[in-house]
Amino acid sequence: LQPMLLEETFRPPDYAVNQLFMGTDLNLYYDTQHESWHKRPDWFAVVGTTRLYKHSQDSRRSYVIWDEPVTPVIVVELLSPSTAAEDLGRTKAKENQPPPKWEVYERIVKIPYYAIFDGHTDELQLFHLTPQGYREVSLSNNRFWFKELKLGLGLWQGVYDIATAKRVWLRWYDAAGNWIPNKDEKTAYQTQLTKQERQRADQAEQRAAQERHR
Repeated sequence: LQPMLLEETFRPPDYAVNQLFMGTDLNLYYDTQHESWHKRPDWFAVVGTTRLYKHSQDSRRSYVIWDEPVTPVIVVELLSPSTAAEDLGRTKAKENQPPPKWEVYERIVKIPYYAIFDGHTDELQLFHLTPQGYREVSLSNNRFWFKELKLGLGLWQGVYDIATAKRVWLRWYDAAGNWIPNKDEKTAYQTQLTKQERQRADQAEQRAAQERHR
């Protein structure tokens, strides 16, 4: 559900929806010398490209870095005990083995932003790529504004999906600091608008009936 919420609320204002691509547990291939080596980020986003392969109308089943003109702008990993060491860059590369994900994101693919969210402790860490490598950025009230995207990422407490309880989620917000509506919120808002329009129509009809009666 967490990747779904990220996808539903990732709406950079300078890009149309058909110019955004997001992947969840999707193979990210990065090495032309070892074409089978890949990572599977929990979630990543690319701006300026479509959901379809550039040579066909098929939906992407993977993201091949050397065959794409655009690098992901952000990758998000959801921390778990089994992956924490690699997610946080604490594992070492082994000879003739795929490098750990931190090295892939930082040195090979060079993804500008790397976010790590621990859903057990509700802790968000965000790293920005510099010439010296990833450097952790300071968060303000567990939020960070991406000037390049005109979009912010932060922690929100609420209910997403009726099957969940109230908890802390990672989601995107706009320039006014408002959380970008997810699919359910958009539906609820549209339903409320329709209800209000129906009420106004009913009131107008009642006033017309009163005028006719008079």
